[in-house]
Amino acid sequence: MNILFVYPEYPETFWSFKHILKFLAKKAAYPPLGLLTVSAMLPKEWPKKLVDLNVRELKDEDILWADMVFISAMIVQKKSAQAVIDWAKKMGKKVVCGGPVFTSQPEGFTGVDHFVLNEAEVTLPLFLKDLAKGRPKHIYTSAIRPDISQTPIPDWSLIKLKDYAAMVIQYSRGCPFNCEFCDIVIMNGRGQRAKNPPQLIREFESLYAAGWQSTLFIVDDNFIGNKANVKKMLPFLIAWQKEHKYPFQLLTEASLNLADDEELMQLMSAANFYKVFLGIETPCVDSLKECGKMQNVSRDLAEAVKVIQQHGLQVMGGFIVGFDSDPKGIFDAQIRFIQQVGIVTAMVGILTALPQTRLWHRLKAEGRLIGETTGGNTDGKINFKPKMDRQKLMEGYKKILATIYSRKSYYQRINTFIKSYRPTVKSKINRYDLRAFFISIWRIGFVSRASFLYWKLLIKTFLTKHKALPVAIELAIVGLHYEKVAANVINK
Repeated sequence: MNILFVYPEYPETFWSFKHILKFLAKKAAYPPLGLLTVSAMLPKEWPKKLVDLNVRELKDEDILWADMVFISAMIVQKKSAQAVIDWAKKMGKKVVCGGPVFTSQPEGFTGVDHFVLNEAEVTLPLFLKDLAKGRPKHIYTSAIRPDISQTPIPDWSLIKLKDYAAMVIQYSRGCPFNCEFCDIVIMNGRGQRAKNPPQLIREFESLYAAGWQSTLFIVDDNFIGNKANVKKMLPFLIAWQKEHKYPFQLLTEASLNLADDEELMQLMSAANFYKVFLGIETPCVDSLKECGKMQNVSRDLAEAVKVIQQHGLQVMGGFIVGFDSDPKGIFDAQIRFIQQVGIVTAMVGILTALPQTRLWHRLKAEGRLIGETTGGNTDGKINFKPKMDRQKLMEGYKKILATIYSRKSYYQRINTFIKSYRPTVKSKINRYDLRAFFISIWRIGFVSRASFLYWKLLIKTFLTKHKALPVAIELAIVGLHYEKVAANVINK
């Protein structure tokens, strides 16, 4: 049976990096890990192809080749996913869908023959069993949280690694926290389930053998959700990285309580982690309590960020406005915090009610839901009735973006970050890095209105902390993307 995997197109988002991929001669930021993993779960004798619409166009001949079309998508890819479904059905093909957007709102799609929802380790075998009998059902769901120590290595053969800016691997699923707005608990539960160290090392080996030596994103819901497990795993990873001369520069997602654990920060640094995304959300304590972000309440947020960055981990922060408890001055408070702490990559969004979350259920009960979420973190769309005046919320949100992604404020943050940053990452400069640097010299150093700030940053960093120069260059480049994403919201 011929299986065509299709990954729908991402619109322009904060994390798409569409505006700067050409600097690296790349076509997309990350490959579709879910589809690559599902491919490895299907019978080996089935021919398989993958079309990532973020890399190339889907053609009629791709669909004609297939017996079945498998689609997985995030909420933000919903429109593109439906277009692919319609196309496949028009050409008489069976369509199988799974992944986050289909699991949270299967009723939002038409034309799907089979939904294989929740976690594929449980539901995909059920579908394949019925398919072999010639009696596949329309929908497969399960509340079982599978042991992912049996999850196979992703099928890297389906993609060209050189098309992507970074590779992706999953170590664990689940998060112990239960923030009101977050759908992680809905998708993957609160108990962290992790792959065992030898299994994870095999995945690292598979990527290394395929020829990858660059950035690797460990895409966990919360990498440190079970600190004891992570501390047992990291020595294996450290040894592997050292043996192979540190081919991977690692980034991941975690919670702010990382700052409480000196041993864990040292281990992550030794394993060659250099970036970590943290859900900081807001400096307003009442709003943190409202959304159940208790792990952030009883701590000095600024000091926590500083401690983590001093261990060689660049903090990327998620921030939210629009909580019921937000005071009138929340917009200035967010700006002040982001600038003073030096969080260069600051993803600021308006609160959104994701399907089936505690927030979604509360707002629905209060009669405050007014539409579906777009799934975009920073598009300025509101799908509920906020307590704050809607126009003031939008104006305040745009003020934050206009301020923190102005060239002056952005470069101020880079300088603030580098001042407290202690780079520990071990990396090799490759031809893509050199290409990006030389393009940045022209695009930013000579053509852009930020040229003075760019040269001032590079010269200062070279003279005072030369090991941080690659990071400074990278941040200057990605700033072009953030600036355009922000402008698209501000000018609406």
